[in-house]
Amino acid sequence: MSNGMAPKLVAEFIGTFAFVFIGAGAAAVIGDGVGLSGIGAIALAHGLTIMAFAFAFGPVSGAHFNPAVTVGVLAAGAMRAADAAGYIVSQLIGGIVGALLLRAVLGGTATGLGAPALAHSLLVADASLTITPTAGFVIEAVLAFFLVTVVLDTAIAGRAGGLAPLAIGMTLTFNIIMGGPLTGAPFNPARALGPMVAMNNFNDAWLYMAAPIVGAIVAAVVHSGLRRLAHEPSTAAAPAPSPAE
Repeated sequence: MSNGMAPKLVAEFIGTFAFVFIGAGAAAVIGDGVGLSGIGAIALAHGLTIMAFAFAFGPVSGAHFNPAVTVGVLAAGAMRAADAAGYIVSQLIGGIVGALLLRAVLGGTATGLGAPALAHSLLVADASLTITPTAGFVIEAVLAFFLVTVVLDTAIAGRAGGLAPLAIGMTLTFNIIMGGPLTGAPFNPARALGPMVAMNNFNDAWLYMAAPIVGAIVAAVVHSGLRRLAHEPSTAAAPAPSPAE
């Protein structure tokens, strides 16, 4: 590992650790409430954490904090495979450490420590709704598509300047408001895996690992295709700006 990669990997570890500790911690403490006292507060906890640490670490690592984002940036040609692998390892370790610390301070039964789960018998408009694994896969993939699209078209393409972290944090927030009651809405393998490891419960783990990656790759393909149609330089043609630049 080169000296230049070390700060990037530390930044990705810390950012993902904070994201899981705060986001999953909010979900564990608040539980299944509704409105601003429930899912809205959980969504804001995730979104504001990502926004704050994107401002802090954007100039260092680009502030991915999500293996799906890293895969999307890689697929768009904006980083090298070896660097992406290092990012993903740091993110997964950060998520697991964050969840293990949550378990230590909250106890192992605190509403599953924010582990994601598909909805069963969710009451919607006086009807009971159950999310199947197929529906859950689609929801997680679409939410990841939205996030990675915003990352690529603001932070990577440089279209939002210094406001990219705000756009990314807002995307996290509205994604979770919609998807939280349905799948738990991690759309982030590190955010999903950490609490699963801490709880030793890997229900539907394949879904939460694979679906965000699929959504990220689709987002990268769409991003690259739109740049070609607009006759813009490819993302790989120039260094990718960080979210805070």
